[in-house]
Amino acid sequence: MNIIPIFIPHLGCPNDCVFCNQRSIASPFVPTKEDVQKTITEALQYSKMPQIAYYGGSFTAIGVEKMTEYLSAAYEFIEKGLCKDIRVSTRPDCINEDILELLRKYGVSTIELGAQSMCEDVLLASKRGHTAQDVRDASKMIKDHGFTLGLQIMTGLPLDSEEKSIYSAHEMVKCGPAMVRIYPVCVIDKTELADMMRSNAYSPISVDKSVETCAKLCGIFESNNIEVIRIGLNPTEELSNGAVLGGAYHPALGEMVRARMMHNAICEKMNGIKADSVIIKINPKDISVFRGQKSSEYKKLTAKYPNIAIKSETDINIPRGYFEIIPQ
Repeated sequence: MNIIPIFIPHLGCPNDCVFCNQRSIASPFVPTKEDVQKTITEALQYSKMPQIAYYGGSFTAIGVEKMTEYLSAAYEFIEKGLCKDIRVSTRPDCINEDILELLRKYGVSTIELGAQSMCEDVLLASKRGHTAQDVRDASKMIKDHGFTLGLQIMTGLPLDSEEKSIYSAHEMVKCGPAMVRIYPVCVIDKTELADMMRSNAYSPISVDKSVETCAKLCGIFESNNIEVIRIGLNPTEELSNGAVLGGAYHPALGEMVRARMMHNAICEKMNGIKADSVIIKINPKDISVFRGQKSSEYKKLTAKYPNIAIKSETDINIPRGYFEIIPQ
C-alpha cells in the first residue's frame, strides 16, 4: 500500500510497558501541524493518492485538541483529492464512541490496536495496562463503526510461550482483523525489560525460536484470510548499532519467517514421498525464500532427508509462496 508515514513517538501513551523505550527506536521529534503538512506535501511528489499513517504513539490518547490538530492537518489533503484516507495506531483501552466519531469525521479508515497478547498473565507481567477483554471490546467497537481493524501481536514477552502466542493468535482471529503485525520482542537498552534480563528475571527469545513461532502464527492468520503486513521491527541505524541488547532482532526477520514457512510446508509433503530424488519447483522470485538465509533452510532440508537427492528448479507458472514436488 502507498503510505506516507508520520511518527509521533510515545506521544499520548499513558503507560510504560516493560519493553518500551520509544527514544531508542524512533526519533524523539514531535511534529507540529506545519511539520505534518510539509511531510505530506514533499511525499506527494513521489506518491499518488497515498494513505496518511500516524505511527509510533497511542494516537487516540494524545488529547482531543492535539488529535484534532493532527487529523485536520492530514484531512486538508483528503479534501483536495490528493490523499486517500488516514490510518492510526493506538491502545485497546483508548477507544470509545466519541473518539471513533471524531476519527470518522476526519477521514480515518483504519485503526490498528497494539493488542500484544490475549493472555492476562502476559499482559500483566509486561505492564501493558489493559486486558484481553479490552482488545475484544475495542475491536468490536471499531468494526461496528465501519473501520478497518488491524491488530499487533508480540511474541516472547515475560511469561509468554509459543503455546500462549498461538492461543493469542487464535483469539485475535476471533476479533476479525483485516491485517496483523507480528513483533517478536527485542530487548531495548534503558527499559525495564533490559534490567530484568540483566538480573536473569527474564530470558529473551532467540531469533531462531522466534522465526519458528512466527511461522506458525503467520499460518494461523493467513489461513483465516488475515494479511500479515509486518514481521519484526523495521530496521533502523539505532537498532542495528547496539540499541538491541537481546531478543529476536534481525533486519531480514520477515524473509526468514517466510523461508521457514516454506521449509515446514515442504517437509510436510516430503514425509509422504518415497523416492531417490525429488525436484522442487518454485517461482524464480522465491529462490531466497526456498534456500533461506545463507542457505540455512536448504541445508536443514537436505540434512533431514539424507537419502533423497533434493534439487530445485524455477518455474514462472508457480505462484509466489507455493511449490511443486516432483519425485524422480
